[in-house]
This record gives sequence, C-alpha cells and structure tokens, in this order.
Amino acid sequence: MNRVKTVLFLTALTILFIVIGGALGGRTGMYIALVFAGIMNFASYWFSDKIVLKMYRAQPLDPNSNHRLVRVVRNLVGRAGLPMPKVYIIPKNSPNAFATGRNPKHAAVAATQGILQILDDDELEGVMAHELSHVKHYDILIGSIAATIAGAISILATMARWAAIFGGYGGGDNRNSGGIFGLLAMTIIAPIAALLIQTAISRSREFLADKGGAEISRKPLALASALEKLHNASRRVPMQANPATAHMFIVNPLRGQGLMSLFSTHPPVEKRIAKLRDMSYGH
Repeated sequence: MNRVKTVLFLTALTILFIVIGGALGGRTGMYIALVFAGIMNFASYWFSDKIVLKMYRAQPLDPNSNHRLVRVVRNLVGRAGLPMPKVYIIPKNSPNAFATGRNPKHAAVAATQGILQILDDDELEGVMAHELSHVKHYDILIGSIAATIAGAISILATMARWAAIFGGYGGGDNRNSGGIFGLLAMTIIAPIAALLIQTAISRSREFLADKGGAEISRKPLALASALEKLHNASRRVPMQANPATAHMFIVNPLRGQGLMSLFSTHPPVEKRIAKLRDMSYGH
C-alpha cells in the first residue's frame, strides 16, 4: 500500500507542477524552474554522502574491524542482497542513524555514539536493517526526484511573485484567472501544497523501510523496541540537526507539534511501532 501511495504522491506532485507551472510561468518558466531545481538536487543527490557525513563529522570505521556497528552491518548485507556499505560513527550522544549514497554500490550507513549506548544487538540490527532497506529501495533517488519537482514549484512561485510585484504575470493565462491577487495567492499556496506532498512521500518511504528492515533482520519486535527507545531518548537528548537533512534519520531529530506535524517527514512513532507489532503477530 505504501508503494502505491509513493507512486500516487509522485504523480500528484508532477501534476501539480504541470498545472502550477502553466499558470505561473508558462511552458518556458516551467523548463527554467525544472532545470534550476534539477541542477541543485542533482548535485545534492550525487554528493549527498560526502555532504551529510561531513556535516555531522561522521568518522569512517574500518570495514575489516570487529567494531560492533561494522559487525552488525556485515551480518545484515548478505540477507539484504547488498554490497557492504561504508560504515560511519557520528560523535553525538543523541541516538539516531541514517543511510545515504546515490545507489547500493555507493552507499553509507551511519549511527551516533548515543545509539550504541542504549540499544542491544537485536535492536541495533533492526535499526541498521531499516537503513539498508532505504539503500536497497533507492529512497535517496526517490527523495531527490520529489525534492526536484517541489523545488521547481517553489522557484516558479518565486518568479511569479516578483513578476506580479513588478507588474508582470509570468506567462500563461494568468490575466484571466483572478488577476494579480489570484496570482499572489497561488504563489503562496503552491509551494505549501508541494511541500505537503513531498513530506507525505517521505512518510510512506519510512513505513516501507520499517517493513523492509523487519524482513531483513527478521526481528520486527526488536525494531519496534528500538524505535520506542530512540524516540524517547532523542526527546531527552535532542540532536542539533539541519532541517534539510532531518528526513534522513530513522527518527525525526526535530520536534513538530500541532499544525507543524503536517510537514513532518516521519510518520508518528506510535503508528510505526503498531505496524511492526502487527507484522510480528502475523496480522
């Protein structure tokens, strides 16, 4: 079901781009916005492993070492049918983990010092299996595609907003679609709608990674227990995370309450745990 949701959300984002693009920027504006957004997100996608690992001062671990984290990942890659990724440790006490890299051959997984302190081996296996599931299903690529389309919509809206301020309409048939106030309203609504769809895609991929991680580790209850521990501990020891990278972590390092939860890149931990327990009990 979450795979279907991902396809539907990506389709909705594409349709939104076409409709909004035609209204705000015309065909030429659409192409310009897509090219700009594509260049920005292509660079992010291609160099994401280096960028985010450096951002969090992640330290590489010797793939031949007997380090606990390396040992756990090495035991999982065979079940996952993946090559051994690079393994990193992040010198932070807040417990969390993420995967990055443009494809399985250029992947990296990273975990904080804090996660090693509070999880047992079964729980750690569940967490790293979740991250390997992201790698296996090319979630970095899917996220980059969604970010490119959403970014193009945002660029279009900015172009149209400046055009409206200086007396232009940015192309298309905007002169007959509500005038300057309608145009300005659309430039505000369109990026919000795109962001809502983009975060919905991210939430669907998290559910899929939980399911994939439980299948790889064969321990859904251990992953459920890990998520509960990580959620509670990360509230006590918050992580100083860049909002642009928050979606990469297994639990959201940022807090979102009330309306802000609509823009969360992660589904509620309670729902994730419930789904994993259902898997364990064969429902």
